[in-house]
Amino acid sequence: MGKGAATYEELTDENGRTYRVGESPHDIMGHSRAWMVWLPWLAMIAVSVFEYGWGAVVDTLQGNYGWSLTDVFWLASVWAIFQAGVAFPAGRLRERNKFSARSAMLAGAVCSGIGYFTIANSGNLLLAFLGYSVLGGVGAGMVYATCINMVGKWFPDRRGGLTGFVNGGFAYGSVPFIYIFSALLHPGNYSAILNLVGLYMLVLVAACGFFFKDPPKNWWPAEVDPRQAGKPKGGRSLVVNPPAVRQFTPMEAIRTRMLPLMWVCLVIIGGVSLFGINFQVPFAQESGFGPFIAASSAGVLSIVNGTGRALVGWVSDRIGRRQTLTWVLVIAAVAQFGVLWSGNTHNTPVFMFFAFLTGFGGGAFYPLFASLVPDYFGENYNASNYGLVYSAKLVGGVGGGGVAAGVVSAWGYTGAYILAGCIALLSALLTLFLRQPGRPGTASTQQAVGPALGSTA
Repeated sequence: MGKGAATYEELTDENGRTYRVGESPHDIMGHSRAWMVWLPWLAMIAVSVFEYGWGAVVDTLQGNYGWSLTDVFWLASVWAIFQAGVAFPAGRLRERNKFSARSAMLAGAVCSGIGYFTIANSGNLLLAFLGYSVLGGVGAGMVYATCINMVGKWFPDRRGGLTGFVNGGFAYGSVPFIYIFSALLHPGNYSAILNLVGLYMLVLVAACGFFFKDPPKNWWPAEVDPRQAGKPKGGRSLVVNPPAVRQFTPMEAIRTRMLPLMWVCLVIIGGVSLFGINFQVPFAQESGFGPFIAASSAGVLSIVNGTGRALVGWVSDRIGRRQTLTWVLVIAAVAQFGVLWSGNTHNTPVFMFFAFLTGFGGGAFYPLFASLVPDYFGENYNASNYGLVYSAKLVGGVGGGGVAAGVVSAWGYTGAYILAGCIALLSALLTLFLRQPGRPGTASTQQAVGPALGSTA
């Protein structure tokens, strides 16, 4: 270490895991670690309009550009593919010091802005796929992945609630735009409004990202003794969610079989979530609800989707991450059946209630997966490991957008909602098999890293 650098010591717990303790956040980045909550939260709010505002803007785009329902939802599906797909390669570049968190955020800001500038100024469908779906998806994905694992790295002692809080911005940040698009967007002003949205994302994300900085590998807050994790003195969150027994590389995490199981669960429930986001407004309109109720159902979905993420993160810090995840997925399944029934019976209060449940169940699982990954596999390779899990949205995005549009066309909304509810229940069932690698009763670590960890299982 150079002259004047903060000193640190390395502690080793009973599993042989090393923790770097002694450097404060001020020593590392010149600010408190609270900055790595508020700045990621603001950036997530900025890019939320991509996913959660799309259902409210598609009518105007269809009318102005002559795009079909299938066209606009394939635009959303391809966007989701690139938004999820960029997380792993960007994470690997960051972990190899080829691409800093600041660089990822600045690149994400530019690409996100281009996404909205494209659909604001051209009705060419190919250009929309390239600008909005590809570049916009890459930009939003870099922002999302960087913000999520930044929180996990700086708050390993209480990541559930704070990851949920930051993740929530990705949903409720879109609420003003849902109402703007639903109430004000028309052929005479859509270009100006969408250009302003692109500029808003570009400026806010870049301003936040300029201050992003990762902590050193193995860093741990000095005020929390990592050797007490999993014990009564370790604090409630670390008792029910003890840290990973070691730092797993992506290949080691895959060989535990837990990472692939998380991936499958997220494929299923991610598709159900995107189906609800994309089709709730069109289903409300087809069910005879007026424009205000349709827009309000989407607004309720987005608000609860976001605030629910913070709530379940807080709950998971108290009852356990995996247990909370299972209950969230059950709620998501029930909500699909409830939206269908209340829409078909034209029951406005009940429809709004199940829109509430859809928002809660359809978003709260994201921060839980984001927290489970470092809980199970450690923080040092979290950008890559979470990138692999989050890539499940590549498949789920296709299912919840373009494929779902085909299902609606073939089976109607009744068939689509029944299918969504059934597969959400399957995802909940699969989470019952998740176990932290290396903890007593879990054999998966042996298959991942061989006899080196024989004494830890």
